[in-house]
Amino acid sequence: MAMRQTPLTCSGHTRPVVDLAFSGITPYGYFLISACKDGKPMLRQGDTGDWIGTFLGHKGAVWGATLNNEATKAATAAADFTAKVWDAVTGDEVLTLAHKHIVKSVNFTQDSNCLLTGGNDKVLRIYDLSKPEAEPQEIAGHTSAIKKALWCNNDQQILSAADDKTVRLWDKNTKEAVKTPSFDASVSSMEYIPDGEILVITYGRTIAFYKAHSLDLIKTVDAPASIHSASLHPEKDFFVAGGDDFKLYKYDYTTKEEMESYKGHFGPIHCVRFSPDGELYASGSEDGTLRLWQTAVGKTYGLWKCVLPEELSSENSEVLYCPPAEIKA
Repeated sequence: MAMRQTPLTCSGHTRPVVDLAFSGITPYGYFLISACKDGKPMLRQGDTGDWIGTFLGHKGAVWGATLNNEATKAATAAADFTAKVWDAVTGDEVLTLAHKHIVKSVNFTQDSNCLLTGGNDKVLRIYDLSKPEAEPQEIAGHTSAIKKALWCNNDQQILSAADDKTVRLWDKNTKEAVKTPSFDASVSSMEYIPDGEILVITYGRTIAFYKAHSLDLIKTVDAPASIHSASLHPEKDFFVAGGDDFKLYKYDYTTKEEMESYKGHFGPIHCVRFSPDGELYASGSEDGTLRLWQTAVGKTYGLWKCVLPEELSSENSEVLYCPPAEIKA
C-alpha cells in the first residue's frame, strides 16, 4: 500500500524563510518561530502551522529567530544591526540590543536569563537580560562573519560557526577557544542536541555529526546536492536534510542510507528542524513558505488524518490523505 507524504504549507511570508526554531513542549503544546528576509518573524502553533502572530519592529531582513523552552520569550537577529527580545505571549517588544553590524544568530540559555548573539562583526556577545543597560560580555576570535552561535554543556560552553570555515568551542568563563576544527567549505548550519551532546553540522554536500563537548567526529554523510540544513530526530534513529535541489532527504542515522526524499518546495531549502516530540519536521525555503512534514506518514496527528478507502481495489491503492493544503497568516 503506497503512502504519500502530504506536507502542510504555511504561507504568509513574502520573502525567503532563512531560519526556524521550535519551543519545548508546554502545557499549550509547542510553538514554531520563523525568520524571514521580509523582516517580519512569525509565531505559529507547532503541530498545525496555524498562525498566531507576527513580531513587528525590525527594519531589515531577519536572519535568525528562536524561542525559549517555555515559549514565553522570543529573540530575533536582523540586518538592521539589532537583536530583539519579545514577549512571545503578547507579541510586545521587550528589548532592542544594538550591534555594530548585521546580527545573524540568537540563542537563549536554558533559564532564559541570558542571550547569545553573533553576526557580521565577528564577535560573540552575551547579554544579561535582567540587566539590559549593562554592557554585554564579548568573545572575539573568528576572522569572518558568524553564522550561528549556540549554548551547550549546560550553558558552560558556546559553539559558533563562521564564514572563516571553522567551528569553535568556547569556554564561557575564560572566553578562550577550547577547540577549532576547520572545514573545506563554510559551515551552512549547526544543530545542538543536548540529549547525548551531539552537534550536527552541514557544509557543502556533507552532513557531519560531532561530540559537542570535544568536537570529536562521530560520522559524516554525503548528500546528492549542496545541503543548507540538517536535523537529527529526538530518538536519533534518522535525520533529515535539505538544500539546493529543493528536496528533503531522510537518512538512517546508523547505516547512513537514504530512506526517502520528498520534493515540495519551489526553491532551495534554507532550514529544517524536527519538532520536540519528533512527530514532524518543518522546513523553510527560498520560496517564502514553511512546510510541515510527517515523520511517520499515515499517522493521524495535528491536522493530518489518515482516511482508508472502504474497499481496496488493488494492492497499489493509495492511502488517502486529507490535510488542509495551506495554512495562511
